[in-house]
Amino acid sequence: MAERTDGGMASYTEKLTMGICKILESSPGVTEVKFEEKRPAERHMIVNWEQKNGCTLPDDLKNFYLMTDGFQMTWNVKLSDSPIQVGSMVISSVSCLSRLGGSSIYTLPNAPSLADLDQDSDEEDQPHFDSRNSIFELDPCNGNGKVCLVYKTSRPGVATRDPGIWFLDRALYWHFVTHTFTAYYRLLLCHLGLPQWQYVFTGYGLSPQAKQWMNMYKPITFNPALLPEDVDVYVNKLDPNKIFKSKNKTPLAKKKLPPAAGGQKGPTAPSKHAPHAGSTTRK
Repeated sequence: MAERTDGGMASYTEKLTMGICKILESSPGVTEVKFEEKRPAERHMIVNWEQKNGCTLPDDLKNFYLMTDGFQMTWNVKLSDSPIQVGSMVISSVSCLSRLGGSSIYTLPNAPSLADLDQDSDEEDQPHFDSRNSIFELDPCNGNGKVCLVYKTSRPGVATRDPGIWFLDRALYWHFVTHTFTAYYRLLLCHLGLPQWQYVFTGYGLSPQAKQWMNMYKPITFNPALLPEDVDVYVNKLDPNKIFKSKNKTPLAKKKLPPAAGGQKGPTAPSKHAPHAGSTTRK
């Protein structure tokens, strides 16, 4: 990673990435941890975006852009003497925070659009591509879906000030992730940008390959408890009480032995009926 001549790059990267650069560099097999330094966004760029789209950026996302105009960090794993990219963490810049479902001047008049998917949909708790919501792409997810900033409108033409973070999978189904950008940013860093980590918040979960990467480099964050309650058929549950049954036995309470004669503690005398060494019992 490049460093500034004034020595401020190290502390800047440490604060922005919360120290995961050092964690990745010390992980086995990880190589080429790259963090792309970006200049802070100008305040007038944020104002122009809000005026153009008719939406107000949340304070945490606005403060993030005033610190860095986007975020990009990648890391590779060396397999068979050739590195392959595994982790990718991306937050779009202000200029690339584009709207989904909007009409384009290059489309034909009768061409289908994403808004046509919502003609027969009445689920108000789900985002919509038509005028009911304003949706902006926050993370392209390497083609595995899209993480979006979703504004729910109370009336046409007026957007709420507090958008949520949703994940749009490749089948164009929506999955709620979190309410704030700060919470999503922490999830992004916690999962180290592993492939398809956003599918943890879907009903069908991770693919077998994504589970392998997850278990290899961040097994703590792969917690089936984060999944919805109606996905039991997709999760293989281990019952430790059955698998390790012999190790989980409840210890039996030991009976207290009567004190020895004279009030002194010590080993009890042998029983009268117990045979001595070398003696034989009568039949």
